[in-house]
Amino acid sequence: MLTLKQAMALPSNEIESYKEQMIDNIKAQQELHAYIEIPELREVNKGKIPILIKDNICVKDSKLTCASKILHGFVSSYSATAILKLQDSNMCAFGRANMDEFGMGSTTEKSCYGRTKNPNDTSRVPGGSSGGSAAAVAAKIAIASLGSDTGGSIRQPASYCGVVGLKPTYGRVSRYGLVAYSSSLEQIGPITQNVEDASILLDIISGVCTKDSTSANLAPTQTFAKLDPKRILKIAILEDFVKQADIAIQNAYYETIKTLENMGHTIIQKQMLDTAHHISAYYIIAMAEASANLARFDGVRYGSRIEGENLQDLYFQTRAQFGDEVQKRILLGSFVLSSGYYDAYYLKAQKVRQLIKQQYLSIFADCDVILLPVAPNVAPPFNATKSSLEMYLSDIYTIGVNLAGLPAISIPVIKKPLPIGMQFIGKAFDEQTILDIAFGLEQNQI
Repeated sequence: MLTLKQAMALPSNEIESYKEQMIDNIKAQQELHAYIEIPELREVNKGKIPILIKDNICVKDSKLTCASKILHGFVSSYSATAILKLQDSNMCAFGRANMDEFGMGSTTEKSCYGRTKNPNDTSRVPGGSSGGSAAAVAAKIAIASLGSDTGGSIRQPASYCGVVGLKPTYGRVSRYGLVAYSSSLEQIGPITQNVEDASILLDIISGVCTKDSTSANLAPTQTFAKLDPKRILKIAILEDFVKQADIAIQNAYYETIKTLENMGHTIIQKQMLDTAHHISAYYIIAMAEASANLARFDGVRYGSRIEGENLQDLYFQTRAQFGDEVQKRILLGSFVLSSGYYDAYYLKAQKVRQLIKQQYLSIFADCDVILLPVAPNVAPPFNATKSSLEMYLSDIYTIGVNLAGLPAISIPVIKKPLPIGMQFIGKAFDEQTILDIAFGLEQNQI
């Protein structure tokens, strides 16, 4: 499998030959179910480098379902800004990656198309919600992919599958054309084979967008040209935070710290607010925003309509097409926004969110980046998560980044027998620093 950097040096005819070979490889590995369907060669994309796209990012004249029955048959009438930027850089959308329905899950088991398997061990989950994207890149049936990260949905599957996943700063990449789950938390970002490719894709898809009011008024990044693996930094570690992780994750964390020390970096110990506060605040906010955003999928404005005897019956039957996890989150979100509970839950969660932001700012006053595990465990077997609460608790190390709107990158530090990823968290709009240190660590492992 070519890296993105290598593919960019190929002439047009070789890219087309490579696409044909890639389609054969995808067919040969259909058991993984990383792709929702086999991609097709299109004349309009001739000579363009193929990039796999998560099934919640709009591509004009292509199907988009967010892995949900309610969007069966929907064809997007426009392309997301990130897709247009790919096309301007001689790249194209190539296939739709499987995902948890509407991005609500951590295992890619919550898809109407069926689950995706982890290519390192097909009895285990690939993570989620961008599990199809990470599995395809890890299985070398995608050069790179665009995913979305609301609470770890790029970084966690990247960690489980042993690839690189970058969640940019909130506002760095336009969300125009990304089907909304939780608007104040989510970002589009790359899942790639290495740090250089993540840097290349970030430079392409970043930059201000007039169609997205949350887009930061900043020019596209130029991180690839400035990558410096020898840069020496101050790194904060959160030892109390890591005690909740499995012993294998703890060992990998401390081994990574030793490696970074040997590279010349300075390690600083810090403390962070109890993860229980992160989880509570995140899920209240995310579910509240989900209930508002998904209200439009009613069979009238959007959605595959199921007729009823009256309007209420039409709504009930149409929205019954949502999966169990999505219905649960919509109901909980509606509850925390309801009269009498708004102040007790949603407003309080927003106040805790501000405390978390302030705590990150306090830590960054003394350091350049923070090192944390991505997940408290390796990829679990299918059906190992017995309840939604267990699934929510698996996000303890990723959701704080989304609450604070910060950039973070997951990089594999162990590949065998099962991958383990660590993440570098950076200051707002300082993707350069986390890419530099991740690139340095990656080179140190080779």
